[in-house]
Amino acid sequence: MTAFSKQYLIDDLSHKDAWRLFRIMAEFVDGFENLNDLGPAISIFGSARVSPEDREYKLAYETAKKLAEAGYAVITGGGPGVMEAGNKGATEGGGVSVGLNIQLPFEQKPNDYATIKCEFKYFFVRKVMFIKYAMGYVVMPGGWGTLDELSEALVLTQTKRIKPFPIILVDREFWGPLVDWFKEKLLKKSYIKEQDFDLFFVVDEPDEVVSIVKRLVIL
Repeated sequence: MTAFSKQYLIDDLSHKDAWRLFRIMAEFVDGFENLNDLGPAISIFGSARVSPEDREYKLAYETAKKLAEAGYAVITGGGPGVMEAGNKGATEGGGVSVGLNIQLPFEQKPNDYATIKCEFKYFFVRKVMFIKYAMGYVVMPGGWGTLDELSEALVLTQTKRIKPFPIILVDREFWGPLVDWFKEKLLKKSYIKEQDFDLFFVVDEPDEVVSIVKRLVIL
């Protein structure tokens, strides 16, 4: 097996590698122990590929800072881009700043602004931590990973696998075409229902995010 092929962790699981279950359990235990006393927290998602000069970075920073000032902890994926902005904003806002870093063959390096850091090898364990300890999702513009977290939150809320919490999409210009596609394709085909649009909000400004969170997430 080449070093490159070892990155395909799920494909690599088999009955012959039952010992890997202990690694998976250890990641769950570490996450539970590190985050057990976190308090009300909001997860922020978005692209790892934006820089501090980009509008999306500044938007995430301001949103996280205002959330921290309002008394909420902020959870991000712990890496660069929007994640760094979220952790930086939370830290400089005087709040708890959590980074759930994932080991990847490219891109993902822990940022310097998380005050609580957890390291994960398995995406599905990390996803449980985002869901279990967040009382709201703030979704900035991003790529596949961001869409993955968004769709999972929508599915779990729609199917009542988790308690409903605010899912807030930030930047109408970015998310508007996707919402229009939901209406034109999914709703018209009855793949979703009209009330499913009540599962999320679409906003533009950090103050709008904080207002929704304060209204729906009690400290």
